[in-house]
Amino acid sequence: MDRAEKKAAIESLNGVFKASNVVVVAHYSGLTVAQMQQLRRQMRQAGAAVKVAKNRLAKIALEGTDVASIGSLLKGPTVIAYSSDVVAAPKVAADLAKANEKFVILGVAMGKTVLDPNGVKALASLPSLDELRGKLVGLLVAPATKIAQLANAPAAKVARVVQAYASKGEAA
Repeated sequence: MDRAEKKAAIESLNGVFKASNVVVVAHYSGLTVAQMQQLRRQMRQAGAAVKVAKNRLAKIALEGTDVASIGSLLKGPTVIAYSSDVVAAPKVAADLAKANEKFVILGVAMGKTVLDPNGVKALASLPSLDELRGKLVGLLVAPATKIAQLANAPAAKVARVVQAYASKGEAA
């Protein structure tokens, strides 16, 4: 890797670190190529991404960003997962860590806050942004649905009473 390539890699990583709301650092030593491809695919489906970069270049790219505090975690064969959704990358990483003991989460940076692996598990258990939006819409729509049901209920009761008298009259 020549000097120009290193500079481009650093600029690219710096842009990633500045644009991401969450950055997950994990060891991936021992994972097969197929497992890494599966990790990348799952991250992409969740709206996140994965990068494997040289630790020295990543530490240089971290300078001047909010997530600079994770620089101490960059030792050994590390993979960096990032996303703009705070829950997406940690959720996929935690799922892979449960399924494969060779994938070890070292920590997560959310802005200036750094979480240990237990914090990552807690973060991964939270619902995603889309799930929260769905629940919020459901809560907002529920009162309108109940009002409509209450408005229609008296008319439905009257109709049932009339129907009952009509069927009673026919039977007699």
